[in-house]
Amino acid sequence: MFEQKIQAISPVILALTAGIFTWFMTALGASMVLMIKRVNQKIFDLALGFAAGVMIAASFWSLLQPAIEMSEKLNIVSWLPPAVGFILGAIFLRLFDMIIPHLHLQSPIHEAEGLKVSLRRSTLLVLAVTLHNIPEGLAIGVSFGAHALKPEDVSLISSIVLSFGIGIQNIPEGFAISMPLRAEGFSRLKSFSVGQISGIVEPIFAVVGVLMVEIMQNLLPYALGFAAGAMIFITVEELIPESQKKGNSDIATAGLIIGFTLMMILDVAFK
Repeated sequence: MFEQKIQAISPVILALTAGIFTWFMTALGASMVLMIKRVNQKIFDLALGFAAGVMIAASFWSLLQPAIEMSEKLNIVSWLPPAVGFILGAIFLRLFDMIIPHLHLQSPIHEAEGLKVSLRRSTLLVLAVTLHNIPEGLAIGVSFGAHALKPEDVSLISSIVLSFGIGIQNIPEGFAISMPLRAEGFSRLKSFSVGQISGIVEPIFAVVGVLMVEIMQNLLPYALGFAAGAMIFITVEELIPESQKKGNSDIATAGLIIGFTLMMILDVAFK
């Protein structure tokens, strides 16, 4: 009965609600700056690795696997739509990566990427996390949109689990952006405020994801692959290198394994 009531809600509203939830989880992580004076580098790298593991697992079980199954039912080459969508999603994020000025969390300012502009280091850090949150919002929106069109292939529970998994890994992400801002000299309150605002793109792009699916109804497997490609790109481009940068590769790898395993269990158990 409860699930039927939820299914009666517009997928746009569901995706927006899920996006707001993941934004809240980013804010929850950022709020740690109000209580913690200094972050242990090993814990920081463990958290980044964990986030990477969740992203990788979610990309396959929540997005690519349903895309493959849909393609098989359409009597076309099962790997073609998700593969094409995956590549296009990675290209899309690469274009954003080239255009949006940003700085990875533990990098000196001369390693800033994107268009060369005169921005403060703190602004570039926030833009980096904002860029990271775009594919997460898209993935949420595409998943709920796919459920609305093909509930037999993408269950409501799997869309909720995807949102929950992204929310979990947003906690260390919010923490990872607010603490460097504090180190830059921001007050605790401003570090929290700026850190949490980086998550605002998730509800926005969750709605974009739903609308994209509604427009591309006949291309749904491509849309799921697109969201997965965007998520994997940002994971390999940012999260994994950042988690390994300070010499804690074993700890970061352990975090990745834990995050991957947890998200896999959630996806498979509640499919």
